[in-house]
Amino acid sequence: MTSLPRPRAGRRHLGAAAAVLGLLAALTTAGPAAAVPDPGDPPTRPGKASEQNRTAAGEAGRGGIPGSDEIVHSRNISHLANLPKGALKSLNTDLAFQGRYAFAGNYDGFTVYDISRPKAPKVVSQVLCPGGQNDISVSGDLLFLSTDSSRSDDSCSSTAQSPTEKSAWEGIKVFDISDKRNPKYVASVETACGSHTHTLVPERRDVYVYVSSYFPDETYPDCRPPHDGISIVKVPRTAPEKAAVVDFPVLFPDGGNPGPPSNPNTMVPTTGCHDITVFPEEDIAAGACMGDGILMDVSDPARPRVIDRVQDNENFAFWHSATFSENGRKVVFTDELGGGVGATCNAEVGDKRGANGIYHITGRGDERKLVFKSYFKIPRHQADTENCVAHNGSLIPVKGRDIMVQAWYQGGVSVWEFTDSTRPREIGYFERGPYADPDAIGGSWSAYYYNGHIYSNDIQMGFDVLKIRDRRVAGAERVRLDELNAQTQPDYR
Repeated sequence: MTSLPRPRAGRRHLGAAAAVLGLLAALTTAGPAAAVPDPGDPPTRPGKASEQNRTAAGEAGRGGIPGSDEIVHSRNISHLANLPKGALKSLNTDLAFQGRYAFAGNYDGFTVYDISRPKAPKVVSQVLCPGGQNDISVSGDLLFLSTDSSRSDDSCSSTAQSPTEKSAWEGIKVFDISDKRNPKYVASVETACGSHTHTLVPERRDVYVYVSSYFPDETYPDCRPPHDGISIVKVPRTAPEKAAVVDFPVLFPDGGNPGPPSNPNTMVPTTGCHDITVFPEEDIAAGACMGDGILMDVSDPARPRVIDRVQDNENFAFWHSATFSENGRKVVFTDELGGGVGATCNAEVGDKRGANGIYHITGRGDERKLVFKSYFKIPRHQADTENCVAHNGSLIPVKGRDIMVQAWYQGGVSVWEFTDSTRPREIGYFERGPYADPDAIGGSWSAYYYNGHIYSNDIQMGFDVLKIRDRRVAGAERVRLDELNAQTQPDYR
């Protein structure tokens, strides 16, 4: 998740304004979700930000913005546990799951949690391997990390390096996690413009990795324009040390969305993809590519093909990520307005920008089209000091309904329904109030549903475990997965 030019050496990037800042991310009725302070949380500490920005948020069913660092949530959400950050002190990022383990990225490396008892998760191991933003995924005995900050080399002891140096390294790192207590670094692959995020397309013998990266600059030796596609890395399961780039398919032969000044509401021109979600069962993928949303055929994972492309130059600033509905006939695209550091969840910005866009997939084969239906944005206004915008989420597997859990940074965790694509609505939430420090960047980076619980990786506050109890998600607990990477969407059917 990022939306402005990549920072120079020594600057980790959280979102669009990251380079500028130098730091850079049970109700059974149909009524609105009511707020309940968490009895297990520390007492509210009055904060200047919350006092100055308290505002009515009646549509969310509460009296206003919580106090500084106060936790509130809807009645159908319970806060079961929180584990603060341990040895890895930088920003928490994405999550992946396998069996009884959760894997949490951090700009300094990654943490393995034992979640066999969700009320009492435990740290199994922590691996120090700096390389923002350490987007993470797992498949079998392999774990993958994205490095999108220029490093002196591909080792876990590398240092920040000027991207103008020919020796600068960015790309994909591969670990053996057969022993969760002692992950081993086994391979690396350098990719053009690094790896901001990545998506797995697992095959029996090999794992194909779609590497998303962007923002080429004439001064970057390994990132020259045009950068109009994705790197495809093939990783043999039995010999990951032989991992290599096998192709760089061009997705935007016409150059993609030109961005400003032609389209002033977009943040930047399209120079690659931010994130891609594949639905292997349907042989399709949805790409969120800066100024463009795309639909791809991935029946041959080594040769993805774009079959439709859409733009929203009025309300979408930065196409960030995508999630399919359970039947694969809808796509939810997110707009990361402000790049993850902006306060966009307020009345001034409104409910159509920094939101989700819901699209239906019509037609068949190469005639399939993305058709816009509506926007969804959390109805809970946030303080003007809180970075808040649509971010990473996943489906809650409920037969006959489209329900999603989603991170909104300091907007917290939202559970919302889009079964009726024209009338989406929030049905539950969890959030913390503004930080006492009005300049702090934080909140939930990723929130995913996995085997009966919601797990959130909070940028500053650590690893949260939530439980939702609501008739609308009845039956979801019976769906059990062996593995979950949200960008490799399982077939819950």
